[in-house]
Amino acid sequence: MVATARGMIQNFLYLVDKFGHIPNGGRIYYERRSQPPFLTLMVESYLKHTNDTAFLRDNLHLLEAEYRFWQEQRAVNVTTAGKEYLLNRYNVRVGEPRPESYSVDVELAAGMDEEAQQELWAELKGAAESGWDFSSRWFLPGPPPLPASQKDTQTSTVIPVDLNAILCRTEQLLASFYKALGNSEKANQFQAAYESRVAAVQAVLWNENIGVWLDYNLARQRHNEAFYPSNLTPLWAECSVEPAAAERALRYLEESSALSYTNGIPTSLARTGEQWDLPNAWAPLQYVVIAGLAKSSSPRARDLAFTLAQNWVRTNLAVYEKYHAMFEKYDVDGDGKPGSGGEYEVQEGFGWTNGVIFQLLDFYGDRLNAMGSSMFRSGD
Repeated sequence: MVATARGMIQNFLYLVDKFGHIPNGGRIYYERRSQPPFLTLMVESYLKHTNDTAFLRDNLHLLEAEYRFWQEQRAVNVTTAGKEYLLNRYNVRVGEPRPESYSVDVELAAGMDEEAQQELWAELKGAAESGWDFSSRWFLPGPPPLPASQKDTQTSTVIPVDLNAILCRTEQLLASFYKALGNSEKANQFQAAYESRVAAVQAVLWNENIGVWLDYNLARQRHNEAFYPSNLTPLWAECSVEPAAAERALRYLEESSALSYTNGIPTSLARTGEQWDLPNAWAPLQYVVIAGLAKSSSPRARDLAFTLAQNWVRTNLAVYEKYHAMFEKYDVDGDGKPGSGGEYEVQEGFGWTNGVIFQLLDFYGDRLNAMGSSMFRSGD
């Protein structure tokens, strides 16, 4: 498995070397769309298992190259309380329908003038770059009573909590990598970038009234107060969260109706028919919430992390026993079934679902149980 992980990382490093970032897919029309910037975090996981500093030394410049792409191509200044902060967003400035969904995009933009069509098609690509394609998270609704829909996608107006949490962790890791290799100048540069990010995340994305981090809408100059699991990603990313903020974020989650769903944490509380909304739950979002809570010094947070892990493993097991497959997403309603909605049929497999299950078994394997009976005995 170590060799497989190394090979996958090498493939991604090749793409960064060739394109300056990791495209949204392995086809030429994805070239101007990125994936979210997880590469540095992948290398961190690899190094924890191998301590392969030679590999790090050979490839650290490519991790920095991916980071530079985000700072040069996807950054924006945000002013709040009279001070300017640099944060990141998904922002693909390429019009025309998506080649992989050409007829869908043409139909969606029917009746719009040409400028509005091109703008919508660019915003849809931005949502695809985020991985959350599609979600009410990116919709900018008009005046009531008109409901928001995919036509109202304005991804580039959103400063996402999770993207900036990922980059916060990236800056912290790059500083530590350069320090480990003896390059104090670069280490100090990225430590300063990390500290600036921490200040920006707290100033722009933290909502004092609600007690959690929220996406910030540039067009409306206000937070999106809707629930998304991504609101809690600074805990997982270790973005220098003060204990008081961590406690308030825990209370925010405890008081949310999202915890009323025992099959998993829903992606949102809005039923739109989009796949990154209610009733779907996705493995990566379960993981970042659970891992963030598990890192806490609060016994209450750690207990909730275990409960959420238990719920998610039980859901995966129940669905597997019914359908004899793992799925990319799951339905939080009912007694356990695959997710639905979006532009395609639910996919079997599935890489991140399997990976999160393995991670949770590694965290909690000796404690997990299926409806009261031990699922995994110590030593099995």
